[in-house]
Amino acid sequence: MDDLPPSPAQMPHCLLADPTFVRALRERDFTTVFAMAHDEGISYNRIAEACALKSERVSQIARGTAAVTALATVERISSGLRIPGALLGLAAQPWEDTAALGTESDHGDDPMKRRNMLRGALAAGLTAPALAALTAARTDVDQTLSPDTPQDLADLEAAAESYGYGYHGQAPTRVLADLVSDFAGLRPLLTIPQPAPVRARLCRTAGQMAGMTAIVLHDLGSRKESRAWFATAARAAAESGDQQLHAWVLAREAMVPLNYGAPRAAASLAEQARRIAGTRPTAAATLAAAVAARAYALTHQSEQARAALAAADALMERLPEGERSDTWLTYGEQKHHVHLSHAFTTLADTRRANESQQRALELSAPTSTMTRTLLTIDAAACSHHAGDTEQACRRTVAALTALPADYRTGLVRRRALDLYEAIPAQHHREHAVRELRDVLAA
Repeated sequence: MDDLPPSPAQMPHCLLADPTFVRALRERDFTTVFAMAHDEGISYNRIAEACALKSERVSQIARGTAAVTALATVERISSGLRIPGALLGLAAQPWEDTAALGTESDHGDDPMKRRNMLRGALAAGLTAPALAALTAARTDVDQTLSPDTPQDLADLEAAAESYGYGYHGQAPTRVLADLVSDFAGLRPLLTIPQPAPVRARLCRTAGQMAGMTAIVLHDLGSRKESRAWFATAARAAAESGDQQLHAWVLAREAMVPLNYGAPRAAASLAEQARRIAGTRPTAAATLAAAVAARAYALTHQSEQARAALAAADALMERLPEGERSDTWLTYGEQKHHVHLSHAFTTLADTRRANESQQRALELSAPTSTMTRTLLTIDAAACSHHAGDTEQACRRTVAALTALPADYRTGLVRRRALDLYEAIPAQHHREHAVRELRDVLAA
C-alpha cells in the first residue's frame, strides 16, 4: 500500500526476526512484546498512540498487571505496530500488502509466480509485508511436518519433574509459591491451538503440577483448596489421555478425606483409582491399593484392609525399576512403607507397623521432615496400642515441638490429634496427655 501512513511505533526488523519476540507474538504475550519494543527505544506513549490505547493501559500491560484479551485490541496492536497478522494468529490485516502474502488462490502451485512474488516483496528489504510472506511460506510447509514442541513446554515438563522430588527441606509455602507460578506459565500455551500430541503433553504437565499443588495444600491443612486443585488435576489428566496419571491424581486425592476424617469417601476414591489404573504393576495402581488399605483400616474393615495390603505388596514386588524412584509422581520402597506404617498402626498390628516404620526411616532423607515426623507419631500410636500411653504422648510432644512452625499444621497436627482422640477419656487428666493436648491447642 503506497499510501499507508507511517506508524509512530513500527516494529524494527530485528525484533520481527527475534525468536523470543516471535514466540511472544504467537502466544499473544504482550507484556513481553511491549517490554522488548521499549528496550528498542519505542516509548510506551508511542505504542499507545499507534494502537489507540491509553498510555496507562500500555504501561500496565508491560508490567504484567493487565492483559490483552479482546480480539479487536489484538488487531489494533497488529495494525499500530505493523506486526503481520500471521505472527499473531490473525488473518492478513488491511494494512498489509496483500499481494505480498500470495495465497494459493492467487498463485496456485505455480513456482514462477511464487518466486516473482517473493522477489517483489523482498526488493525493499525485510519489510513487514516481506516478513509476512516469508512466514506464510514457512507455515505452509511447517504445518505438513511432524508437530513441533514449544520450548516452553520442555522447560515446564522439566520443572514438573523437579517438583516431584518433594520439599527437600524447603518450607511447604515456598514450594507452593514456585509450583503455582510455573503452573500459571502453562496458560499461554493452553489458550492457543496446538497439535493434538503437544496439547496432550501440556495437559499431562498441567495435571502433574495441579496434583502436586494439591498435595502441598493438603499437607498444609487446606482441604477445600486441595480438593479444588485435585479436581483441576483430574480434568487435565483425563484430557491428556494418560490413564495412569488420572489414577494417580484420584489416589492422591483420596488421601485428603483419608487424613481428615472421611475414610469411607477415601475408600471410594481409591477404588475408582484402582479401576482406572488396571492390574498392571504401575506406581498409580500400587499407590491406590495402599491408600485403599489405609481407608479400610480406618473404617474397621480389617479383612478388606489386609486384602488391599496384600495387593499393594504384590504390585510393589513387580513394579518396574523406573517407577520406584522416590518422588511424588512415582512409588518407591520408602513411600510404600510409609503407607504400610499407617495401615498396620491403625490395625493395631504393632509388629508389622514397627518393621515398616524402621525401614521407612532408613530410606527417608534427613530433610524429609514431615515424613519422619509422621512415622514418629505412628510409632507413638503403636506404644499406645501396646499399653504405654504416657510414652506415646511424650514421643508425640517431642516430635511436634522439634518442628519448625510451618510444619506444625495440617497433616502432622491431624495425625497427632488422631492419637489424642484415641486415648480414653479417663486418661485425659494425666500429665503427659494434658501436655499433648496443650501442644495441639497451641
